[in-house]
Amino acid sequence: MQSILIIIHAPAYGSERMLSALRLAMSIAMQEIETVDLRLFMMSDAVTVGLPNQPAAESGGGLQQMLQELIGHGTKIRLCRTCALARGIAELPLIAGVSIGTLPELTEWTLAADKVITF
Repeated sequence: MQSILIIIHAPAYGSERMLSALRLAMSIAMQEIETVDLRLFMMSDAVTVGLPNQPAAESGGGLQQMLQELIGHGTKIRLCRTCALARGIAELPLIAGVSIGTLPELTEWTLAADKVITF
């Protein structure tokens, strides 16, 4: 089994980087070539993607739906605690399956990963 960590710094909206990262994650999670341990760690403004009630794809959104699909495929998704605290969202409800993570957790994930991709 291969372990892949994707670290995302890009904001949820305003650029295509978050969408591109999630599209790649979806493609990795849904491929059938080999089993993959896929993990996403959101930092900086990317942490806002973990908030619920985002617009659906039909309304020009779809990021929440992508996260939910990834979680359904077993992907672990964490939001940087320091980044979430700085943006005032650490205590807010999150999308089911998304949780707050820490720098030691990111360190562990990075050391265990076969590949690390950043957006």
